[in-house]
Amino acid sequence: MVPTPRLIPTRWWRAAGLAAACATFLMTPAAMATPAGAVVTAAHDPHPTAIGDARRLPLGTVVTVEGSVTVPSGAFSSSSFDEGFAIQDETGGIYVSVATNLGLAVRQRVEVTGQLVDSFGLLTLVPAADSDVEAEGHGRVVRPFWVRTGSVGPANQGLIVRVVGVITQPVEPDPPFGSKVFVDDGSGPIRIFVNTSTGIDVSGLAQGQLLSVIGFSSAFNDPEIDPRFQSDLKQPETH
Repeated sequence: MVPTPRLIPTRWWRAAGLAAACATFLMTPAAMATPAGAVVTAAHDPHPTAIGDARRLPLGTVVTVEGSVTVPSGAFSSSSFDEGFAIQDETGGIYVSVATNLGLAVRQRVEVTGQLVDSFGLLTLVPAADSDVEAEGHGRVVRPFWVRTGSVGPANQGLIVRVVGVITQPVEPDPPFGSKVFVDDGSGPIRIFVNTSTGIDVSGLAQGQLLSVIGFSSAFNDPEIDPRFQSDLKQPETH
């Protein structure tokens, strides 16, 4: 895999693309009919769509889903340029892009209505307003899904996954966004993108080490895993 640099203009294009999607959402007939000064929100479906089903809908579809928070609000803000979060149910997971940090924590149950957009290969749900995100108490515990490093991609995008592999090259700083670590279990390398905003320390990682990684199966042109907490990166004991 050839590493893709996170150039500042490119990352701003991602933010601009999400902003454009929001603008398009607000130009729908229902939104245009809203009185001036009123808060525009999408109607919440009383029967949310399973996330796995929502992921198969066409881009531009407005859909309501619900699930447990797996990535807390703003964890990836250093590279996403938003204060988004991710949720997962029994059928799939998805990233939700919002401009406001809603303070959502892992395991909160959340219902979201938004528009499906593509952000550099990452399927993203974009609510029209903060009020289209509703916290509903505690959700289920989400266990990481074991995958091979070479299998991280569209089939598991949006899920919390776990891989174990050898670090194949020196850690690559990518300021101000984060750092890149490449691991391989023999099935093919995968990029681990450690966002600066998570506060995760990668100074102890080095080429040749065995590394266990838990994180959000994501994409920025190519598939990647984005860890959320320091505890998501561990060096397994070898015997």
